[in-house]
Amino acid sequence: MKKSINGFLWIVLFLVAYLAIQAVASLIGYTFTHRKELDVNTMLAVFGVSSALTIMLFTFCKWSPFSRTYLQSHPWSALFWVILLTMGTIIPSVWFEELIGADIMSEDQKDMLMKLMKEPAGYIVVGILVPVAEEMVFRGAILRKLLELFHSRMYWWAIVLSALLFGVVHGNMAQGLHAFLLGLLLGWMYWRTNSIVPGIVLHWINNTVAFVLSNLIPGAEDARLVDIFGGDQRSVYLALAFSLCIFLPSLYQLTIRLKKEEP
Repeated sequence: MKKSINGFLWIVLFLVAYLAIQAVASLIGYTFTHRKELDVNTMLAVFGVSSALTIMLFTFCKWSPFSRTYLQSHPWSALFWVILLTMGTIIPSVWFEELIGADIMSEDQKDMLMKLMKEPAGYIVVGILVPVAEEMVFRGAILRKLLELFHSRMYWWAIVLSALLFGVVHGNMAQGLHAFLLGLLLGWMYWRTNSIVPGIVLHWINNTVAFVLSNLIPGAEDARLVDIFGGDQRSVYLALAFSLCIFLPSLYQLTIRLKKEEP
């Protein structure tokens, strides 16, 4: 019982530290700009600084232990399938969000997100720093601790709970549901490998695709799949089927290549 309480207290600490860094970085941004709303450059600085500080804190405190063990196993073919798996998740995830009406985001959130995506420096922050920081927090620290608390046969509860927390901190349904669904895959890969490396790759590819599409497709923030495919619903279903033809074989390959390692 004492072990469980201590474990959950550690998880609370990880979350509080992560959110506190973001809050302090935002407060400093508001203080220096003297504005009620942050401009895009200040937002980039806030996200960049908060992500860098998170990485440094979780590394220095060893809350997300660093090990070269997984990379020394030369998992390059597995990481290739992680990339393909990520590509196969994008359209099904967006389609599911639209189906249940969870793709709605406030105009202010959409406007700020698109401005971030339009800035070249936005890729360094959103595409690289944020994935590393979030994987260290939600898989390397929180999920690691949850897996210690749950019985080995109940590992899925740990994965689901970490994915739920990952979705909630995004603050809106549109990003939150997508983060939750990805969080299940990210958690499963961490459980199999005891490494955040596959998760960082998946997270990086996911954010990179979002960055590229937002710059290639005019009005991407308001576009639905049927609009992107020229108003043809059949094309949407074909794209969905094609995505599943990438996703399912990739998932099968990863079940073979991501061997379950004991801590």
